[in-house]
Amino acid sequence: MIKRAFTEHPESVGETYFQHMGMAFGFGGKMVISGAACLLHGLFPFLFKCTGRKCIEELHHRMVTNRVARACDDESLPSIERKTECLQAAE
Repeated sequence: MIKRAFTEHPESVGETYFQHMGMAFGFGGKMVISGAACLLHGLFPFLFKCTGRKCIEELHHRMVTNRVARACDDESLPSIERKTECLQAAE
């Protein structure tokens, strides 16, 4: 039961627990650093002009474009596929 709590979601996206941890840490670290750059940009508008946008584009590409997208088990949340279709329709 407890093992399932740690492995169910990573398996749903085609990763092991440790692979998923590495990906999540990588995403989180990138967001923390880019967030700090965005805060500094707010104070000093001449710094980090494109950092936030580039971070979002890179993380979107890594998460959606390069990963096999699978729907969440929670049907109240839209699936990654539906989110991707909405983004493409908006472009």
